[in-house]
Order: sequence, then C-alpha cells, then structure tokens
Amino acid sequence: MQLAAGIDPAGNRQLVYARLSDLETGSLESGASLVVLPEATMTDFGPTDLDLSRFAEPLDGPFVDLLARHARRLGSTVVAGTFEPGPDAGAHPFNTLVVVGPDGSLTATYRKIHLYDSFGYRESDRLTAGDIAPVTVDVDGRRLGLMTCYDLRFPELARLLVDVGADTLVVPAAWVAGEGKLHHWRTLLTARAIENTVHVVAAAQGGRRYTGHSLVLSPDGTIVVEAGEGDETLAAALDPDEPGRTRATNPSLANRRIPAPEESIHDR
Repeated sequence: MQLAAGIDPAGNRQLVYARLSDLETGSLESGASLVVLPEATMTDFGPTDLDLSRFAEPLDGPFVDLLARHARRLGSTVVAGTFEPGPDAGAHPFNTLVVVGPDGSLTATYRKIHLYDSFGYRESDRLTAGDIAPVTVDVDGRRLGLMTCYDLRFPELARLLVDVGADTLVVPAAWVAGEGKLHHWRTLLTARAIENTVHVVAAAQGGRRYTGHSLVLSPDGTIVVEAGEGDETLAAALDPDEPGRTRATNPSLANRRIPAPEESIHDR
C-alpha cells in the first residue's frame, strides 16, 4: 500500500484508517494474508531539523492500536513503519517496523539497522540504529524477512535473512526522490530478489518528496506489479512454491563457495 504521510500523527492515523477501511469495499482481494505500509507511516520524517522524539510512540500506542484493530477485522498480518522511543531517556528514537498479526497481537518488531547517512543526509543525527540481528516472521507458511529502506543497499542483510529461512523480503521505505534514485530503487530491489531467489514486497511512500513505485517482484526478478508515484493499493498473489522452482533452475545459493564468517553476527 503506497501513501504519502505527513507530520501530523492524528492526520496520518485518519489516512491509514481510510485506506485500510477501503479494503472492505473490494479494493484488495478478500483473504489477503499480508498488508504492507511504508516506512514512517505513523509520521513522516519532515524537515531535517524536526525532533522526531516528539512523535515517537510506545508499541502499545494509538498507531499500533489502529493497525491491530484493522488486522483483526481483515484477518491479515499488517506491517508498517513507526518511530519508537529510544533506549534511554534523551536518546534518539528508533525507526521501527511493527508486525501485527491477524489476532491483533504484536508479533514482531524490526528496528532499522542501517541509518540513512548518505546523499547529504544524516539519519543518525535524529534516530538510533537497531541491534544487528535478522528479524523474520512466519505468515501463512511463508517466512518474511524484514528490511527498511536504506537497508536495501546492504546485500549482506538480505542474505542473512535468507540464511535464517526467509523466502520473502518485505521492504517498507521512504525512498527519497532525486537524480537516479528511482533507478537505484528498482535495480536494488531486483538484485535482492535475483541473488537470493526470493519474492520481494516493497511498499514505498509516494508524493513529491519520495519516489513511490512500490514493487512486488518474483524470485527471478520479474516485476509482478508496480505502483506509480501517488497513493495506490497494489494486490499480488504469490505462489509459495515459486522460490523452490526458481532455485531448481538457478541454484546459486547452493553453489556458494565462500562460506559465512565463523563468527556469528549475533555475537558481535
């Protein structure tokens, strides 16, 4: 689901409420098991001098409560981007993905590992990086690996998620627009699908500030469906057996000769 969030959390909740409520009217196939919203859906990043700690909410706050109510109504798992209070008083908040199950419970959280200190911007001046550990969640027999926006530029995270069983990468993003940025977005998403032989589900913010172009890709890199630049809801039915068939033809994961480091990333 592609949308453009603002910096008013109450207004964003109204927007999300309206967009998720639309799913009752047939804008999405009934029985959909997964609904993905962009990074920073709870509130946008806003100007570079905006103190995001003003907007950070606990994981039982009003935004997650809204997602939980819709997840129960839809019988679906919902993934969305939030800002969560930091680890200590006075610390920058986390850029957090929340995963709410069809029973309304919070089933997983992922705190963005790679902060966007690039292209003249420093996300680390405003946010705290999460621990270096893969986060996966099982949904209807699929294992989803969670990544956020700038994480896409680090293929080792995608590979780590696949090595712990992910067959689908879920990538909420607020991919800032600019020269060449849409090309980067499409290329990197396609590369992560091809090199890992997994489905990729990427939900981006749209509007003037961001590229939009949310994408769903097959394990061979084929675009299943792609949004434009504005608000849009995409629907795709993904075959759970497709990664296995793709790997039978292209067994690149099995053909790896460079082993993973003996030191587990969890031990660092």
